[in-house]
Amino acid sequence: MTEPSVTLVRGIVMASLKVVRWNRYGHDRLYANLPDGTAVAWADCRTGKITILRDEHRAAALRVLHEHLRKIPPAPPATPALLPPLTPSDDLASRSPGTAVRAKLVEERPGPLERFIARVLRRPTAGDSWRTGLIGERRVGAELGRLQRQGWRVLHSIPLPGGADVDHLVIGPGGVFSLNTKHHPNKTVWVGDDIARINHGEPRPYPRKSRTEAARVRRVLERYCDFPVPVEPVLVFVGVTQVTVAATQHTVRVYREREVSALSPLPPVLTPAQAEQVYSVARHRQAWLTP
Repeated sequence: MTEPSVTLVRGIVMASLKVVRWNRYGHDRLYANLPDGTAVAWADCRTGKITILRDEHRAAALRVLHEHLRKIPPAPPATPALLPPLTPSDDLASRSPGTAVRAKLVEERPGPLERFIARVLRRPTAGDSWRTGLIGERRVGAELGRLQRQGWRVLHSIPLPGGADVDHLVIGPGGVFSLNTKHHPNKTVWVGDDIARINHGEPRPYPRKSRTEAARVRRVLERYCDFPVPVEPVLVFVGVTQVTVAATQHTVRVYREREVSALSPLPPVLTPAQAEQVYSVARHRQAWLTP
């Protein structure tokens, strides 16, 4: 879709906008772009929700995106899968932040000789990295407790097939958010579209992996829900001195640990009943067994 759009608002001609459909990382979106390719707004083709990126183009973006959304045929209703009754052993609600990391610490604990050599040579062991990660997840978990007191549902360390896990999952009327915690004490962070750099170092695929994880979470939840479940990826950096986000980064939310409470006042995209249904699925270990 590439038709230009010109809007007249109070006698002022707004910039022409080009609408482009975008399918990546499990998302289906319409982007309203300026002639130079700058995105001013986007719409979720599944939910119809429109996100404004440049407020000065709000009127033109809303008009052209609503026009294109009306042209998209509705998806046929799907019959959700069913989960077995929840048992205490399958209930993930009791898992604390860093549960999976603690298991890794036990599994990969270095022997006495390795610890002695590392201490003499002053070099880190594999366990040091896991301990740093555990501290980060606990700190973010403590901050998420503020959201829980405001009625949000929070799950920690959701196990996935293949040994991976979702650090934190936040569920409420404002949507579903898959949080990936990164603990880099006293470091600076730059986050681009697909990669991040710590202290200007080698590129790390944090944003790309966060989007992939969020898409995976959405597939799981929608398998058992009879409505679209919007899932947004979130990168949370712990202990850093500075976070810089590229202007082109619009697909991943980037916070420091003290900023995750910014999720609380978001406008509703799920009804309270839908949020509770999503939570009942997400807390069930059996839901996550299928890759």
